[in-house]
Amino acid sequence: MVVIVMGVSGAGKTTVGKALAESLGWRFLDADDLHPQSNVAKMAAGVPLTDEDRWPWLDLVRGQLQTALERGEDLVLASSALKRAYRDQLEVDPKRTRWVYLNAPRAVLASRLAKRHGHFMPPSLLDSQLATLEVPTQALEVDVSPPPPEVVARIREGLNL
Repeated sequence: MVVIVMGVSGAGKTTVGKALAESLGWRFLDADDLHPQSNVAKMAAGVPLTDEDRWPWLDLVRGQLQTALERGEDLVLASSALKRAYRDQLEVDPKRTRWVYLNAPRAVLASRLAKRHGHFMPPSLLDSQLATLEVPTQALEVDVSPPPPEVVARIREGLNL
């Protein structure tokens, strides 16, 4: 099974995804680690990615998901997956994929981004991410304002894991 933890920058995809994977004994993969250097440089410069920037990256992420499913490996993936078309691209096997949408008020997200250091995604891109976001209708929505252990517990309960 694959659980895809998605949301805008600052939602806690990596923190929650890692904690969820650890609690389940599954492998964790951060889709950000698969971005080509050109995408990283663009975002670090405060320039939002275009769809043309994202498609090759999404193809790489899809390949990782496909490999995990072919091997019967359980995986938690952290990915922004902001648009439905991006989620459709990542949906290798709907029967073995569960989506979790991490959501929080803008003020919470902005506060987290302001405190984050060493990440290529600057706080200035939060509004472009929120504008791009197409809220998923087929995902477990979880408020990430509480501490990560509570968020993980809500995800496990909501997905019956």
